[in-house]
Amino acid sequence: MVSHTFMMEEGSRDTAEEYQMTSAEVLADAFGRVRDVVHRVLDGLRREQLAARLDGEANSIAWLVWHLTRIQDDHVAGVAGTEQVWSSGGWVERFDLPLEPADHGYGHTSAQVASVIVDSESLRDYYDAVHEVTLAYIAGLTDSDLDRIVDERWDPPVTLGVRLVSIIHDDVTHTGQAAFIRGILERR
Repeated sequence: MVSHTFMMEEGSRDTAEEYQMTSAEVLADAFGRVRDVVHRVLDGLRREQLAARLDGEANSIAWLVWHLTRIQDDHVAGVAGTEQVWSSGGWVERFDLPLEPADHGYGHTSAQVASVIVDSESLRDYYDAVHEVTLAYIAGLTDSDLDRIVDERWDPPVTLGVRLVSIIHDDVTHTGQAAFIRGILERR
C-alpha cells in the first residue's frame, strides 16, 4: 500500500487525511474516471450523431467508444483468463455489426469505421458491462500481482501493471477524441 495524503472528493470533507490507498484502488479510480467521460460523451446523442465523422477518414464517436470498450474487454479477459463480455454477454448478436466477432477495431479501414453504427444506450450498456468486469478483476489484485508477466512478445516483457496502465491510456486517448468530436458537433 502507498501511504500518502489523500484529498477527499469535493464536498465530502474540507481537510486532508492520511489514507492507505492500494494499487487496485488507484486503477479502479482511473477506470471510473474513464466511465464518467464515456457516459458524458454518449449522453443524449442520437444514432446519426454517434456515426458522424468530421471528414471521410475520421473516426466517429460510436467507433471510438466501441473500440476502446472492445480493447478493454479483450485485454482484461486476456490477463484474467476469462471469456470476453462481447461474446459471453451476447453483445456480438445485439450489435450485429458487419465485422468478425473477434474484431476490436485495430487497423480498421475507413469503411469498417463507418460500419460501426449503434445507439447510445447499447454502447453505454456494453461499456458498463465491461467496466463492471474490469472492476471485479482489479478488486482481487495485490501489488505483487502487477509484476506478473502477461505478454512475452515485447522486450522487455509486459507486466500486468503495464498492461492495465496501457488499457487506461488507450481509454483516455479515445474518450478525449470522442469528447472533442462531440464538442465540434454541438457547435455546428
